[in-house]
Amino acid sequence: MPSFKSHVVSFILRHSRKKAFASPENLQRWIAYARKTEDHHPPALLRERLHITERSVDGFPVYEIAPKAGERRRILYMHGGAYVFQITSYHWGLIAEMAERLGFSITVPIYPIAPEHDFHAMFGMVGDVYRQMLDETDAEDIVFMGDSAGGNMAVVLTMMAAEEGLSLPSRHVLISPGLDMSLSNPEVFEAERNDPWLGISGGLEAIRMYSAGIDRSDWHISPLYGDLSVLPQTLLLTGSHDLLSPDNLIFAKKARAAGVDIDVVYEEGMFHVWPLIEMPEARRARNSIVTFLEGEPARRRATARRRPRTAFAARPAEAAE
Repeated sequence: MPSFKSHVVSFILRHSRKKAFASPENLQRWIAYARKTEDHHPPALLRERLHITERSVDGFPVYEIAPKAGERRRILYMHGGAYVFQITSYHWGLIAEMAERLGFSITVPIYPIAPEHDFHAMFGMVGDVYRQMLDETDAEDIVFMGDSAGGNMAVVLTMMAAEEGLSLPSRHVLISPGLDMSLSNPEVFEAERNDPWLGISGGLEAIRMYSAGIDRSDWHISPLYGDLSVLPQTLLLTGSHDLLSPDNLIFAKKARAAGVDIDVVYEEGMFHVWPLIEMPEARRARNSIVTFLEGEPARRRATARRRPRTAFAARPAEAAE
């Protein structure tokens, strides 16, 4: 049974954040307001607990969050926010806990977001971050983790890396990822009624702003339709009150059929990205993530033959038509 706190959080979301996704106009207003208040910097308290450095990649900040004494493994964390909102204190709280409990270094790109930027800038920048990580760390010691839009980014980035012949990360942790933007699954419309946070109308506006004209059924936008066989061992966390959950479950089924080792944490009564919010259900979810990442990765299939390095976010053919 969902905790009392989860009911409170759900109530607050339904009467606040849900409004942002109620219509394209609402989303645009929320974005305009967010640009006046957003702050991507790690909270000051984190600097007392962790070693934090900052560098620039393609003109955007990248933070390295490391425990005082860590091991060689690294996480590339891609934050959510529908590709239009900046990283939040909730993301930083999860990142700090993972760094401390796992001893991993966590790389956090503050990637360009829409509507000021689009798909090509986003994946070009994060692709360059991953290339730098590969120059410093063996791919077997790299994990992709992302929530919501960041979960989408983790899967798409891996598919793009496979297409380029780059070495691939050893694991994925996907928290309420957006994996099918085509709206081809009628269950999504039913799920929207129970979702206290997301709405289809505002979500479509976010996709329009970041997708650079790429069709919503293209795997660059909806990785459910890409080559799932290239994906690594995966932990997927999804809740029954998330409109993305029906597609998450389809993704898990298709990934298994493609030979991917995938575990699913399905939490009854939970809303979008609930592991980011401090409550009993989030505690269980975070424990599941730590347990998953503490184990040894499953044996990987051979990666594609490396090709000469080219621009990471090459324009998909569908967008050029």
